[in-house]
Amino acid sequence: MLRYQKEQLFNKFQDNQKQNMSKVIAHSLFTEFDINLFKAGKHYKLYEKFGSHITTVKGIEGTYFAVWAPSAQDVSVIGDFNFWNDGEHQLNVRWDSSGIWEGFIPHIGKGNLYKYKIKSNNNNVITEKADPYARRCEHPPKTASIIWEDNYGWKDQKWMKSRKKNNALDAPYSVYEVHLGSWKKHTQENRFLSYTELATELVEYVAKMNFTHVEFMPIMEYPYDPSWGYQLTGYFSPTSRFGYPDEFKFLVDKFHEKGIGVILDWVPSHFPSDEHGLGNFDGSSLYEHPDIRKGYHQDWKSLIFNYGRNEIKSFLISNALFWLDQYHADGLRVDAVASMLFLDYSRKDGEWEPNEYGGRENLDAISFIKEMNVAVYENFPDVQTIAEESTSFPKVSSPVFSEGLGFGMKWMMGWMHDTLDYFAKEPIYRKHHQNELTFSLNYAFTENFMLPLSHDEVVYGKKSIVEKMPGDEWQKFANLRLLYSLMYTHPGTKLLFQGSEFGQTSEWNFNGSLDWHLLEHKVHKGAQNLVRDLNKLLKKEPALYKKQFSHEGFEWIDHGDHENSVMSYIRKGNSKKENIIIVLNLTPAPRENYRIGLPKAGILKEVFNSDASVYNGTGNYKNKNLNSNIQEWNNRENSIELNLPPLAMLAFKFI
Repeated sequence: MLRYQKEQLFNKFQDNQKQNMSKVIAHSLFTEFDINLFKAGKHYKLYEKFGSHITTVKGIEGTYFAVWAPSAQDVSVIGDFNFWNDGEHQLNVRWDSSGIWEGFIPHIGKGNLYKYKIKSNNNNVITEKADPYARRCEHPPKTASIIWEDNYGWKDQKWMKSRKKNNALDAPYSVYEVHLGSWKKHTQENRFLSYTELATELVEYVAKMNFTHVEFMPIMEYPYDPSWGYQLTGYFSPTSRFGYPDEFKFLVDKFHEKGIGVILDWVPSHFPSDEHGLGNFDGSSLYEHPDIRKGYHQDWKSLIFNYGRNEIKSFLISNALFWLDQYHADGLRVDAVASMLFLDYSRKDGEWEPNEYGGRENLDAISFIKEMNVAVYENFPDVQTIAEESTSFPKVSSPVFSEGLGFGMKWMMGWMHDTLDYFAKEPIYRKHHQNELTFSLNYAFTENFMLPLSHDEVVYGKKSIVEKMPGDEWQKFANLRLLYSLMYTHPGTKLLFQGSEFGQTSEWNFNGSLDWHLLEHKVHKGAQNLVRDLNKLLKKEPALYKKQFSHEGFEWIDHGDHENSVMSYIRKGNSKKENIIIVLNLTPAPRENYRIGLPKAGILKEVFNSDASVYNGTGNYKNKNLNSNIQEWNNRENSIELNLPPLAMLAFKFI
């Protein structure tokens, strides 16, 4: 009898708890102004309103939920607090036709798992979706959202106050591109390094190598490792693979402590069709464009945002600002911009429809990009947006007010392809192809260009950067050093993918780790030393960055010596005393007593030599301080004779 009474009391207690928890209290974080901005595509802080927010209502602690699902007839919050039962916590639809469902659920909070179960008005379709605004997600392959908040205490005030000058277009800008999962692994335990571990190891390494910035391939939550992070489902959540959101903030903080900026890869161009993701969210094409010609990406088998829908613009721009605001990011590298700009991108005739003016431009996407960039720079004028854009679309990095797209910089894909093609050739044939190196200077100042040697160039059978080079081991690495020396003295900012700095010989493997053991060999250590010192040279010499986007910052001495495969030019600063003279010998044959013209008479001092023994060069061809001669050369009154090492770059300054 006593046992029966206890069971009755326990069941009654459970029923009472169930009844209490089933109550969804009417509550809202939205004002009428919020709703109007959202509908107009002008609300750029939606992350403060949508999603799950721990709060107190009428003295009761709990969580407020808000989700946009205009085609829904019913929306429930399901989770570990109600046994994933959709009948327990039904949200209330707003009266203002915004399509927003919301409500406050008592007694749940940080750490609880949840999803939205949505019954659609479209054929009663039922979907179970992760929260588009979730601040934390389960570790893939699990797909639930997690109620989360952190009160991280930032310590980067010094950096934030000074980062304007560090991010400026006339500042040294050298980026180390990193895929966090494969930079280094804990070999004994065969696991990723955590955000916290990376805050020591990666930060110290990037600082030692003198890079000014680090760029993370997408760290927003993604379900599929082979996508490298470019198929996002958790747009507001750092991936759980490496730890908690506050630990990622700690990583950013540590970079800032060392004076290093953090750029995040951002992907507004497409998203995956995973069941828990944004696709068919409320039984309708809510986030994706309903027309398959505009809403499906054939190359990546993914969905494309409906850039013409105001609410989507609010979502995406809010997401861009979220990472700048909440995570103190110093820039966004925007992926696959070309795929957004053109309706016929990777499509055959009949698979796309011209715009209203009969053109191939995606006018909605262009409008969105401009609005995004304006919003970013208005709210965060001390950051940069960088476009991965592979076409000749005009004014990508010009301000919107001058009819540009508004990016701060654009990847110089033409330079990358031409330069790698050139360096892949045997030196004996290079005299016939020197224009491949010089051509980039014909258009180098039409945009604010970043010179990338990115992850895309070291996968899918393309070989690693060093393995693209011809010759024996010594020549391969001499060519590698020469390539990097050209890159660092060519106008534009720089980006180098992880492992390339020490001559990783195998292609990048996202599942593995960089081959750090290679640094036991002199050739690899020499390459690493070279990149370290090129970064140091870049920071030290204003001529290499002050006018990096202006024709005033560059002058040819001689680009026509095809027979010897030698090039020479001047990089210019704000004053003549800052100018640097660069000479490149692009063959393995040393050139003794090689004469170049000079802009004036004087004494030249060698400030860099990529053939130095510390870089595993020969170390045999050094130029002591040299006096110029009054002898006309290269159409200049003064000239000088130099000793040019094989496959090397020399840099000189007047003293």
